[in-house]
Amino acid sequence: MALLGATPAHAAAPAWPLLQQGATGSNVATLQFLLRQRGQTVTAHAEFDAQTRTAVVAFQKSVQLVSDGIVGADTWSKLVVTVGPGSAQSNAVHALQFQLRKHGYDVSTDGVFGPTTDQAVQDFKTDRRLTGGATVGVTTWQYLLGSRPDPGTQGSYAFVLPRSAVFDGRESLLWPHHDYPASDIAVEEWTTTFAITSGTARLNGGANDACGLGLAIAGDDGVQYQYCHLNSRVVPDGSRVSAGQLVGYTGNTGHSTGPHLHFGIFRGGSSVCPQQMLIALYDRLAPPSPWSLPASGCSY
Repeated sequence: MALLGATPAHAAAPAWPLLQQGATGSNVATLQFLLRQRGQTVTAHAEFDAQTRTAVVAFQKSVQLVSDGIVGADTWSKLVVTVGPGSAQSNAVHALQFQLRKHGYDVSTDGVFGPTTDQAVQDFKTDRRLTGGATVGVTTWQYLLGSRPDPGTQGSYAFVLPRSAVFDGRESLLWPHHDYPASDIAVEEWTTTFAITSGTARLNGGANDACGLGLAIAGDDGVQYQYCHLNSRVVPDGSRVSAGQLVGYTGNTGHSTGPHLHFGIFRGGSSVCPQQMLIALYDRLAPPSPWSLPASGCSY
């Protein structure tokens, strides 16, 4: 006998992330804005520093939790704030918007729960079969914080950013670099950045170097992929990464005239044009082999 009106099953909620001093990224920025909403004094810069740990300990004491400065399920569940359209809790809305951007939604981090944030929340919840319209309560926060963004892998490769984060749209991926084979992709700072393929990550550059904070991936395909001007790198030097894995956050470090991701491909030590590969991955198509990319005339 069939049951009428049964609710479709969906996957169990992801685990809350575990954060402690030394962590970086969108989850940390979200933590800092939520701490501010709860009355703590902390700078929201996406780095879990000593000041942030002090604020976490103070909050934990205020709600009778173990005050160890480590943010796990118990702390998150008491820290998150229910928000919805028109919410006046601007720090909590800032926290929400960093999470939405992590998942690829093109929303401003302005602390205003307006129509764009409203629609992004509803789209996120619909994809995960969550109820309650655009209201963001504990369960939605858990899905936002605990689930990884989906870059949409194509075989052994993945696009390097959330598609909706590219400021100038699809066609901008076809633009040639100004003076040598590469691509400059305009995105807001602290946009999630993904490994284009599997390989070994190498940290390079520095905040004041031309590349800024850089990350290279020595691909299993024999090609090197270079990311420049990052604000943060979240994988250790020498670690293994896989296609679509979160490796860093975009920024404006080094010799940069504005927030963007500089992306380059090096084959046998020489730079080649990444445009054909980037546009194919953006379109969710199988990309051409990096060994077939041209070394000049960088347009599609």
